[in-house]
Amino acid sequence: MIALIDADILAYQAASTVERPIKWNDDLWTLHAYESEAQEHFTNMVKTITEKAGCDTYVLVWTDSVNWRKDVLPSYKSNRKDTRKPIVLSAIRKWAQENYESRIIPTLEGDDILGLMATDPTMKNKVVICTIDKDLKTIPAQHYHFTKDELFTVSTHEANLYHMMQTLTGDATDGYKGCPSIGAVTAKKILDQVINIGTPWATQKQLDALMWEAVVATYAKAGLGAEEALVQARVARILRFGEYAFKQGKVYLWQPETNK
Repeated sequence: MIALIDADILAYQAASTVERPIKWNDDLWTLHAYESEAQEHFTNMVKTITEKAGCDTYVLVWTDSVNWRKDVLPSYKSNRKDTRKPIVLSAIRKWAQENYESRIIPTLEGDDILGLMATDPTMKNKVVICTIDKDLKTIPAQHYHFTKDELFTVSTHEANLYHMMQTLTGDATDGYKGCPSIGAVTAKKILDQVINIGTPWATQKQLDALMWEAVVATYAKAGLGAEEALVQARVARILRFGEYAFKQGKVYLWQPETNK
């Protein structure tokens, strides 16, 4: 088994953990960090996660500096641009990418690489997604949450449902707003009603279409069109196998199922 590790999170944790403030006098404070200490912390996390996920080896995945979602929604993650990053973060990313088996794909976030690899038919039952990012619940695969020390499996239906949940609720951390005034409880109620109606007869594609119709109807009640719902759904979508053309470096934007 291969542990597909969200290395963006590991690098950030390693870099932030080793920061130390020093007060030199009544007025002067500085912040310092030892890069070697962050490297050791990173190494230990990779080893522990790989073992606890029940894997023999690992691949680290990283986010590219260019993000395709900004072409769909220019404000995507713009709320993070003024956030201070740990002082050794860039150094740790560079060191880890040079010393560990790593994957970076042009324009993709690490989440997308996790999704593409985990849903590749040739990798079925061979990989475990290792992250603490809830967005990866939109990927049908085996998962390991390394903070909670939890191994679990997400089915295709659960993944598609969570994608529609994200489309309704948005994600303030990632800078997309979803449908106004729709929180997780309301979103789940809306989608559960559709699922309960469709479950006795509907295929997965039909259920997906019914859920999308409910999402569009919810946006309409808020005075927003299907186009806005589609933008939110596309940025919420973590790529799956077949949704990226590697030779062309092109993302195939998500298209909703329809019962028409």
